[in-house]
Amino acid sequence: MNNPTKDIAGILKSLGVEATNPGAAIGGKWLPTTGSRITSYSPVDGSAIAEVTLADEAAYEKVVHAAEEAFKTWRMQPAPARGEVVRQIGLELRKHKDALGKLVSYEMGKSLQEGLGEVQEMIDICDFAVGLSRQLYGLTMHSERPAHRMYEQWHPVGLVGIISAFNFPVAVWSWNAAIAWVCGDVCVWKPSEKTPLSAIACQKIVQSVFEANQVHPGVCGLVIGDAKIGQKMADDGRFPLISATGSTRMGKAVGEAVGRRLGKTILELGGNNAMIITENADLNIAIPGAVFGAVGTAGQRCTSTRRLIIHDSMYEEVKERLVKAYGQLSIGDPLDQNNHVGPLIDKDAVNQYKQALDKILAEGGKPVIAGEVLTGDQYASGCYVKPAIYEVQRDYEIVCHETFAPILYVMKYSTIEEAIAMQNAVPQGLSSAIMTTNMRESELFLSHAGSDCGIANVNIGTSGAEIGGAFGGEKETGGGRESGSDAWKAYMRRQTNTINYSTELPLAQGIKFEL
Repeated sequence: MNNPTKDIAGILKSLGVEATNPGAAIGGKWLPTTGSRITSYSPVDGSAIAEVTLADEAAYEKVVHAAEEAFKTWRMQPAPARGEVVRQIGLELRKHKDALGKLVSYEMGKSLQEGLGEVQEMIDICDFAVGLSRQLYGLTMHSERPAHRMYEQWHPVGLVGIISAFNFPVAVWSWNAAIAWVCGDVCVWKPSEKTPLSAIACQKIVQSVFEANQVHPGVCGLVIGDAKIGQKMADDGRFPLISATGSTRMGKAVGEAVGRRLGKTILELGGNNAMIITENADLNIAIPGAVFGAVGTAGQRCTSTRRLIIHDSMYEEVKERLVKAYGQLSIGDPLDQNNHVGPLIDKDAVNQYKQALDKILAEGGKPVIAGEVLTGDQYASGCYVKPAIYEVQRDYEIVCHETFAPILYVMKYSTIEEAIAMQNAVPQGLSSAIMTTNMRESELFLSHAGSDCGIANVNIGTSGAEIGGAFGGEKETGGGRESGSDAWKAYMRRQTNTINYSTELPLAQGIKFEL
């Protein structure tokens, strides 16, 4: 597609997105708001897409109150019945996959394939949640007291506040919401104000299913606002759980606020992900994995590859191959499937990219492929940058920070133990990878003495996680887990039950108490 605006009006219409939209909803009821009005601009071509009036305090209160009321009835629905509603949401998303994927691509700037893939993640998590709705298992334990039965069960926590980031404007919300809903929770979503239209489209798609099943509309609430709304949710004791995705700085503020009131958090924060390329690596796998990890979504994934730690015997060859691969990248309109790299989200992101380049050079970094902001008619939005590669030393300060842009650092190592130490020597701990055909190297990387990240891969890149595994990381990444495995437990509260079916009252630990 050479002109991404060609059918954007039709896409918006098919998804129910208006030229001007209110920024708060209780299910399908859109609330009048008096907040400031923002315009969503596409980083693809700089065009204004549509406007949103941000949620004000009155609208926020209405959404939260509706969620409280909805929880009273939603939690009483059998979990498989809740799963059936989520199954229908998955079907509805399938119908709108093409349009929603294009909107995500155009509003956020990721490639069309990645936009469609993000919607597919939503569909996949719905499928996962449907099965989960019949598998919310507790345990049965043997009591030390005769004629007693002990077991544990799981109950919904209540209201779940979801704060999501611009880089995955719809998928991460669905990871939380689909599982929370089958667990019996209700959700209030604060999407990024940088990608509000994708959220509005999702609200309309999902609510059509809730309405068809006569579900209380408060089960699905939406509040679009700035950081003040997010802070309000974090401070609000009506939310026993806040799931927040974004920067480490943001996560620390949310975690502190929720912690003060002894609430629970799921924090998915910054990543500074490394790939180790050993002397035993298959470079036909390693190079494509490194390149996609570094330039996919223009380096704006929390799992983007930011550091390549290369064995000194392979260093020059890897550099040569990277230069050749980067030379084949096509940068431009992400809705044109001939292009590999789209724009950064906005000009603020471009400024951060430029500041990082300046700092790299100031610390002594050497360009393998120098970064620059691209100009010309096809880059008229001012948001396109050149994917860059720099040789650095492991102790450079810039290497320890996450720059949300396509900047890749390359550095050498001599022993596998040294490489793992370099991999772990940053504050973040989200994703990691090793490229090797040597079993001992791969097993060491996955051992207690190996990667300290929440995700550790062998012979695949750092990005591209599947929904079946729990997603999240350690250290300044926040420690949260979303999506698959037993991540559902974060959305529920555990209760231990003991039943005495005898005519006596024996006490635990052999304690005697007689009257």
